[in-house]
Amino acid sequence: EKAVNLKKDLAEMQEWMTQAEEEYLEKDFEYKSPEELENAVEEMKRAKEDVLQKEVRVKILKDNIKMLATKVPSSGQDLATELNVVLENYQLLCNRIRGKCHTLEARRIALCLEVWSCWIELLQYLDLETAWLNNLEERVQMTGNLPDKLDAVNDALESLESVLRHPADNRTQIRELGQTLIDGGILDDIISEKLEAFNARYEELSHLAVSRQITLEQQLQTMRETDHMLQVLQESLGDLDRQLTSYLTDRIDAFQMPQEAQ
Repeated sequence: EKAVNLKKDLAEMQEWMTQAEEEYLEKDFEYKSPEELENAVEEMKRAKEDVLQKEVRVKILKDNIKMLATKVPSSGQDLATELNVVLENYQLLCNRIRGKCHTLEARRIALCLEVWSCWIELLQYLDLETAWLNNLEERVQMTGNLPDKLDAVNDALESLESVLRHPADNRTQIRELGQTLIDGGILDDIISEKLEAFNARYEELSHLAVSRQITLEQQLQTMRETDHMLQVLQESLGDLDRQLTSYLTDRIDAFQMPQEAQ
């Protein structure tokens, strides 16, 4: 009867190990966020503790079978063979559980480092673009009180246009890095707040700068047209002055002159 009970205990132990292997080792986990990976690490730690707790039961089985073998060698020998199989499977299960814990922990650390690197890179790009926005804001403010001179307006326009030619690569990187972190569930609120503030300021200053650029272009065009008209008028007055001077020199009577000269 004792041999039957021990054989039943060995079968139950083997069945438990099969279920544990299916539950903990045959899952094909996909971790899309650090939270999911962290949960998987904790689950495997609990699995390792659960498996190691069975070590006491395995030792009791081993001792009982050895004791039975000394009293009933024939029954004990059969059970010893089954015990060896159970012991090998148990040791293999323990090793695989430990290995998976180690693998998941390494992946968690690697992901944390990747997230940290991504966050630092995002902050660097935000600093670069914030410095550019500060420069753009300063250039826009400088166009507010310009002297009414062609050169001053032209210089202000060229200065503003040089800042507006800023490439969009950094902003693309900010958008992609931010989206990567948000999709991964990392610091959603903080990143969203930073990106919203940056994008709002970017849009506001960009629209203001483009509007000021158009105004300066129109102002410059008007001043150039006015300057051209004054130049033409000046040349016309010079011609008229020379013509009138010649009339006076030749003592020509006013009534003998063309109507416009009179």
